[in-house]
Amino acid sequence: MHRDLPASAGAFGALSKAARRTWGKHDRDTEDWLPLRQHMADSAAVAGKLWDEWLPRNIRELVAEVLPTGMDDGRRLAVWLAASHDIGKATPAFACQVDGLANRMRRAGLDMPDQKQFGTDRVLAPHGLAGQVLIQEWLNERFGWTVRTSAQFAIVAGGHHGVPPGDRKLHDLAQHPELIRTPGPSEAKWLAVQRELLDACAREAGVEDRFSAWAAVKLTQPVQVALTALVILADWIASSAELFPYATASSEANLDGKHTPGKRLDAAWQGLELPPAWEPAEPEPEGGAAELFAARFDLPPQATIRPVQEEAVRVARQMPATGLLIIEAPMGEGKTEAALAAAEILAARTGAGGCLIALPTRATSDAMFSRLLTWLEHLPAAKAQSVFLAHAKAALNDKWSGLVREGNRTIAAVEADDTTRMPKPGDPIRRSPAGLQAHQWLRGRKKGLLASFTVGTIDQVLFAALKSRHLALRHLALAGKVVVIDEVHAYDAYMNTYLERVLEWLSAYRVPVVLLSATLPAARRRALAEAYAGQDVSGIDLPADAYPLVTAVSPGGRTLTARPPAASGRRTPVAVEALDDDVTALADRLATELEDGGCALVVRNTVDRVLEAAQELRRRFGEHRVTVAHSRFLAADRARNDAELLRMFGPDGDRPEGAHIVVASQVVEQSLDIDFDLLVTDLAPVDLMLQRMGRLHRHPRTRPARLTNARCLVTGVADWAADPPAPVPGSLSVYEGPYLLLRALAVLQPHLTGARPLELPGDISPLVQAAYDDEPAGPEHWASELDKARHAYRTKLVDKRERAEMFRLGPVRKPGRAVIGWLDAGVGDADDTPQGRAQVRDSEESVEVLVVQRRRDGVLTTVPWLDRGCGGLELPEHAPPSARAAQAVAASAISLPWQFSKPWLVDRTIAELEKFCVPAWQVKQCPWLAGELVLVLDEECRTRLSGFHLRYSRSDGLVVTADRSAEVQE
Repeated sequence: MHRDLPASAGAFGALSKAARRTWGKHDRDTEDWLPLRQHMADSAAVAGKLWDEWLPRNIRELVAEVLPTGMDDGRRLAVWLAASHDIGKATPAFACQVDGLANRMRRAGLDMPDQKQFGTDRVLAPHGLAGQVLIQEWLNERFGWTVRTSAQFAIVAGGHHGVPPGDRKLHDLAQHPELIRTPGPSEAKWLAVQRELLDACAREAGVEDRFSAWAAVKLTQPVQVALTALVILADWIASSAELFPYATASSEANLDGKHTPGKRLDAAWQGLELPPAWEPAEPEPEGGAAELFAARFDLPPQATIRPVQEEAVRVARQMPATGLLIIEAPMGEGKTEAALAAAEILAARTGAGGCLIALPTRATSDAMFSRLLTWLEHLPAAKAQSVFLAHAKAALNDKWSGLVREGNRTIAAVEADDTTRMPKPGDPIRRSPAGLQAHQWLRGRKKGLLASFTVGTIDQVLFAALKSRHLALRHLALAGKVVVIDEVHAYDAYMNTYLERVLEWLSAYRVPVVLLSATLPAARRRALAEAYAGQDVSGIDLPADAYPLVTAVSPGGRTLTARPPAASGRRTPVAVEALDDDVTALADRLATELEDGGCALVVRNTVDRVLEAAQELRRRFGEHRVTVAHSRFLAADRARNDAELLRMFGPDGDRPEGAHIVVASQVVEQSLDIDFDLLVTDLAPVDLMLQRMGRLHRHPRTRPARLTNARCLVTGVADWAADPPAPVPGSLSVYEGPYLLLRALAVLQPHLTGARPLELPGDISPLVQAAYDDEPAGPEHWASELDKARHAYRTKLVDKRERAEMFRLGPVRKPGRAVIGWLDAGVGDADDTPQGRAQVRDSEESVEVLVVQRRRDGVLTTVPWLDRGCGGLELPEHAPPSARAAQAVAASAISLPWQFSKPWLVDRTIAELEKFCVPAWQVKQCPWLAGELVLVLDEECRTRLSGFHLRYSRSDGLVVTADRSAEVQE
């Protein structure tokens, strides 16, 4: 059936017949296979190549530092671990799976039961776990290592399939030695083969003489995890039959000759074309920050660098390279540019090979991706760099999808000396990659964050503290970058529990981190700094008016702070005034204020309140003078809404003639550079109110006479005459009860009473610190209500943190302790799905649907208003739609409102949605639609679901009303 393959050159060239017959890979469809020794050699070669040409310098240094000879030991260790990671395949429990290959091994003296004889016990010996046991046994018996010492090295093999084994699994396998070696006459042969292969792996990596020196090494847990991730990648690449071909009956001998390990690697590496890590040189300080900004950013004519940007660059140069940089500055001060400039400096100082930017939402991530690409185009010319947009709807982003199309190609080995076929005219020319690319291999599942430059939602960072499969890959991705987290004030206690653990691990990896905020409470600043520093931090508690503020902390280092002034000419007094919570009163007041024209922003805390206000304002002002923006629009419509807001109200916006009103939810709070003459906002936590006020008089422009002074009207209070005033119920639900709302009212009292206007940016930090500290605020007779609200609020915070602990990764343990059980009691796979995001956000799992329309003639179509010719495309139900139509449906995604996610309704909702299923769409040729829930609207864009009426319009989004004729249990 199968004949023996000739021995490969190198360390595996003198193996016994029995060792040569162990197999590592098999394709059940083609019967192609690969000897274990060949996969060991391939994996070792790939690991060396990854170390030499792809792994960022900071990770190589992290590994090298704990080893006696530094970088040389680091490379050898990585190659040895990759070579030996699959030794667990040289066991009866693994080898019995393919009868033909198992019989070859039996004929060489390696007896084993068949799968049926093993029964269910075989699952106790997955080859990763078996490999860990064999490597520890070899190290302990051959070199006299202790179990504790060998475990920290062997755990790499144990965890190379995504989850390091726990003590229970090790114990269970120890009770079944027959899974490792067949008892009886062949037991010695199994042992000899296993040792022979491990000896060959040591020779291949050149480490035979290093084990005595390594016996005293204590690998840190970050090093163990980084090496595990490197071995996973080497294994994945070496396991690709397109890159490293398997043997067939007619081509077994071709694994040798011109297919020597070196040539196999060269052919595979050319086919893979993996872009190298970024290697920036530190910008020369002589020219100063101003010159750096002029070179990296498209600044407006006559623009000058802002003080906070200059100080951020200065501190980035002076702080310890492994440190946390916190930039606090008002909205519109250029914090993003400051962060990118600091990232370039810190990457050069540490050897980080890229940058990751995390933001609160998909919309803010999309906007940042464009800015990142522009920045990258301004960096000094270098080798090709990989980029990635990391969120579930990235394929709908035009810039990202364009890069994806450009990067599509076949990944296969390239034979450098293959002259059997010359190119013909018209053949595609293979070129080395250049510029920015969405590398096809790095777009694969679980690999995207490994691209050098990544923008994504905050979940991508928080997942690094979630016990989940292949977490090591996510850690490697973050460990090789400078990590920038924007809007760091925007995350609640549940998310911050994960964020603080992530910062602890990033510090252990020596990753520079940059945090950005306009409104960061001092307590949060301290908590984030101490999470990174791993100790109490002195010098971080500054006066409330220390703003803007640049802070740098590092483990064991002193705190650096800088207090730059705000940019000149950016002081804006804002008159703050209470307004009754009545839509008629709102419309009357806006009619007065906008009598001479002007643009007003009305921010409401719930979508229902947005729609209620918009209905009345349209009645009074006309449909064309009112724009609605909230989260309950289709994905494509939300993107168009944001673009339209920027077109009209951005820095160079084409503002409408006469009066115009935008009624919006919290979607306008962050990362949209829009400017209004008048603000009406529901009462919210004070930091969020200040964010909203940042949309007032943001850019110099001529305004109507009545609106030349900035004014903020506060709604969302049911009764201003109450003492203390009572926030409306919807706001209580959104903001975890009354406490933060009452604290906001308390600190805003001097401004609400007209004693003095609120000044931006001067009052931002004092108001935020006063609202979030424990000092009394507001009138004395409010104290009882505030105390009661505080107690309820803090009880909720404790509950959030306790629930977050359930699946949160443990802290970094001391060096030398193996990561055994590191992910025990984890969540399995954690992807950017509603289920995955619900693990790191304190929210119920939302129900996401794709929206289509059925015409009166029964034909299914995309919704009619989609642009670029995608509206009204017919969707066949007997076959998959065209790629263009399917993508248009995917762009029509929406998350259903909170009602449909409640425990008493979610199962009914999903069951009703699943009644519409098109079998022809549930195929791999239709990835956009397969497995998705579809909401079908009638020709009037209406439907019923779970006892509710649903209506969708381009102007209002999704409107949900209860069907009074149906009983809905609550």
